[in-house]
Parts: sequence; structure tokens; C-alpha cells
Amino acid sequence: MTMNSARGRWSAARANEWYANQPWLVGANFVPSTASNQLEMWQAETFDPQTIERELGWAAGIGMNSMRVFLHDLVWAADPAALRGRIEHYLEIASAKGISTMLVLFDSVWNPDVALGPQPEPRPGVHNSQWVQGPGRALEDRSQWARLEDYVGDIVTAFGRDERVNVWDVWNEPSNLNGGRFVELENKQALISEILPQVFQWARDADPIQPLTSGVWAGKTLYDDVHARIQIENSDVISFHDYQTPEKFEAKLLDLPRDRPLFLTEFMARTPGSTFEGILPIARRERIACYCWGLVAGRSQTLYPWDSWTVSYVDNPPDPWFHDVFHADGKPYRAEEVALVRDLTGRGQR
Repeated sequence: MTMNSARGRWSAARANEWYANQPWLVGANFVPSTASNQLEMWQAETFDPQTIERELGWAAGIGMNSMRVFLHDLVWAADPAALRGRIEHYLEIASAKGISTMLVLFDSVWNPDVALGPQPEPRPGVHNSQWVQGPGRALEDRSQWARLEDYVGDIVTAFGRDERVNVWDVWNEPSNLNGGRFVELENKQALISEILPQVFQWARDADPIQPLTSGVWAGKTLYDDVHARIQIENSDVISFHDYQTPEKFEAKLLDLPRDRPLFLTEFMARTPGSTFEGILPIARRERIACYCWGLVAGRSQTLYPWDSWTVSYVDNPPDPWFHDVFHADGKPYRAEEVALVRDLTGRGQR
């Protein structure tokens, strides 16, 4: 299912040559603590550069040098130039702190019913209670696909030669059905099989200098999963998610192609045993770029575990936190974790 054209997938040699010129990338999936989802991060009324600057400063202070950041097609549709301007502002802030950025174009996780404007307040004690999919239910309307193609083309053209952007993640967990928490499109996975190779090609047609990827996240044997095959066969660098113990993480590495650079674009869920102390030393040894989920506890509420959708933590906060590294005032959740990140990266303030 690989798309072939004059602007096709990078060769493994090109991908490895590019990666050899990168530092060891360590960072987080970043949304400022004042935003509950991608729309609150990027809409004009709630875009918050002051908080972004403060919180990225905390990240840089512990040695993090890259962030994975989610965009949304609806914000672009409302005003393409305005969104490009806010992305530029974000990149200025991040770059000034020595932080590169992986931009995520689409996402199939959490709520498929998405609308611009003021977002609902987070549900108390519920993990990522207002996070939204993009394009959400518009995926089912093929008349919308031209708009989605225009969005990809415009954003990748605008920033595809910007050295502050290091990777394009074209679609986060594209086949995720979200555990029955929402009523999903009945044909979502078939639609994903059809559109995902096209999204890769839309991005390639903009001729970016950065590699493309989409992170595999499910399946005991990755090549038994049709969507994982599409992701792997179209990705210039291989990205994946893992929230398991170090032993299971190392086992997953045996199931991944090793001829290209590896990016662990989601990890670190303390309860199931994915921790900085367990995973980062392995990632450093194998030179795997890695991005934990969550930086600062805030409106995304990802300090609560996934089961908070059905189990109440309002009167019994989780111990340990599920995700996140800092309290909203900048105090580390665990001092020993940030010390480890500083030591392993050799960066940051002491």
C-alpha cells in the first residue's frame, strides 16, 4: 500500500543519514496546562503564548529538546493564515529554548464530535475528557477530503522547510476505536485504510525536508494489522507507542523494523509500569527518540488514568499520577524523575 511517486518514501539510507545529524531527542507530548484539547491550544481566544513559554522553559530546564504537538484541521479551516501565524509564534518560543517540534496533522483518539468555539469544561477527574478527534466525523464525508488535502498541503508547505520542525506525524493512532467510550463511525477503519496512504502522499507532495511518520500502536504482531502495515510502509522514520513495562517494551522492539530510526512518540504511564527510570535508559542505549505523554498537569487532566472514564477519582486522586511531569506551578511531580532526565540527556539546569 506504499504510495509511489517522484516524491516517494525516503530510503533507509536517507532516513539514517538525517537521523545521524539529530541529537538524542527526548521530550513530551505538549499541550499547555491552560488547554483541554487542540482547539483550546490553537484558537485565537485561548491561544496562550505566555503559558507555552513558561512551560517549555521548565521542559528545557530538565534537558528536554523536542515536543510533539497536535494541530487541528478545523482551526485551519476557520482562518488558515491565523493558524499559520500561531504556529510560527509557537515555533519561535520553542526554538529559542532549544526545542524542536514534531507536528501532528490528524488524530483518531477520543471524541469524534468536534466543533469550533468555546470548549466544554473538563469533566472532573476524567483523563483527557475534552480531547477531540481530527477530522472526526468529517472523515465519513468524502466531499470534505479535498478540504483535508488543502489543509495538509498548506501547513506542510508553510513549514516543510522550517528547520524548527523535525518530523511530520501525519495521523495519530488512526484506527483507534477508543474502547467504546464514544459512538464511532461504523466504517471508520475501512475509511482509514483508504485515506491514510493519501494523507502521506498529500504531505509528500509539499516536498518537506523533514521525514514523515505515523505511529503504530496496536497488534501483537505489527504486520498482522492492516493499518500498522500502511503506517510502517509509508513512514520515513518508524514511530510507535508503548505504555508497558521495560521487559515488554524491549520485546516490542523485536517486532519493529530496525533498518530506520525509531521514535517512541508516546510512553510513560506510571501505573502500568512505563516509567522514565525503566524506559529512558533503554531508549538511550538504542538511540530511540522518545516523547512522554504530558508535561504539566492541567486541563487535559492526564494525571488521571484511562479508567477514570468509568472509575471516580474525584475524592481519591491517583497515586501515582498516571502521566505528567510538573505541577501547574512548575514543581516537579517527582524530583528523582527530572534528575534522571537531566543526567541521561546531559542537558538542563542543575
